[in-house]
Amino acid sequence: MKIKKPGLLLQIAAAIVTGIAAGMFFPDFCIRTLNTFREIFGQFIRFIVPMIVIGLVTPAIADTGKSAGRMLLLTMALAVGSTVLSGYMTYFASGTILSSWISGGFSGGMVAGREFPAYFTLKIPPMVDVVTSLVFSFMVGLGIVAMKAERIAGVFSEFRGIVTVTIEKAFVPLLPLYILSVIADLTACGKLKSVAEPCVKVMITCVIVTVSLLVLQYVIAGIVARRNPFKALWNMMPAYLTGWGCCSSAATIPVTLRQTLANGVSKETAELVIPLCSSVHLAGSMSNMVSYAIGVIFLYGGTPDLGAFTEYIMMLTVIAVASPGVPGGVVLASASIVESALGFTPERYALMVAMYMALDGMGTACNLTGDGALAMIVDRFREGEISEESQVAI
Repeated sequence: MKIKKPGLLLQIAAAIVTGIAAGMFFPDFCIRTLNTFREIFGQFIRFIVPMIVIGLVTPAIADTGKSAGRMLLLTMALAVGSTVLSGYMTYFASGTILSSWISGGFSGGMVAGREFPAYFTLKIPPMVDVVTSLVFSFMVGLGIVAMKAERIAGVFSEFRGIVTVTIEKAFVPLLPLYILSVIADLTACGKLKSVAEPCVKVMITCVIVTVSLLVLQYVIAGIVARRNPFKALWNMMPAYLTGWGCCSSAATIPVTLRQTLANGVSKETAELVIPLCSSVHLAGSMSNMVSYAIGVIFLYGGTPDLGAFTEYIMMLTVIAVASPGVPGGVVLASASIVESALGFTPERYALMVAMYMALDGMGTACNLTGDGALAMIVDRFREGEISEESQVAI
């Protein structure tokens, strides 16, 4: 009888527990060995991020560009606008909550602990930086659409498969060990006790903000579509729970589509908006990423800067398109952004990864449930368009 492999959430939970035990009881050379792995894996993260952007964003742009019409443009504008506004709303909401909840971080009261340096490190510089990969992805993706370059589209489609396999077969399986190495080092250095409670507060804040975001989305959609927003949100609960459970917007499309239709959205609108938004509407993931980034900054006694977060939000809005279908894809694709825009060290980024992956399904659930709200808005405008066309015909 084949034993089923535990899910990623259970693996990460086991990695955290094992990391605590390792930091408490393992000899020094074991901690240094784990830190050596962490340094090498961190280099691999920096190398693969531009590949993720090129391999996943380019074909996503090409596929999206195959459709046309005002409905597509409206849907894209709403999806991008919602994602960006989610980032700014979370910046102010999480900043307000966490500034009083995590006072001074743990850096001020941290006792100087022992150091466990890696035995060696392996430099793996990325072939291009993230901004270059973004520009390249837009140029090639839009070029494929304009020139109908099917052969080039096929090449990037296959490259997307290579990147996806690399993430699924190499990156994700090693991610729990990476988190284990971080937790073990924090424990051995005496820092874990100081960071554990604030991390829980950050995660609770993230839950509060994402739920508030969904309520706001449906209130706006209810006003525009002239429907009961709370009834519509309740109708989407099966999609929300499914998304939380499977952590994949793409895999939850059938449930999201069914519940969107139950909210009275026309079939034509739902069948365009729901699949498209599963790739481009990532308000929940954006909210999580901003909350965790702010939390980590407060944990280290810093203060979030609006200018730095503006760069972070704008770049993440584009890069997040690469994430659907890839477990933890948003946080993995953000490695270079949190380093360049926010100045995160590998240790801070690793803490952010651990928190994000622990509640990965929450961002996905918020993303796809919000898709239903956008579908209600698009359908309302579509009804107005049809009505105008009918009057002209008469």
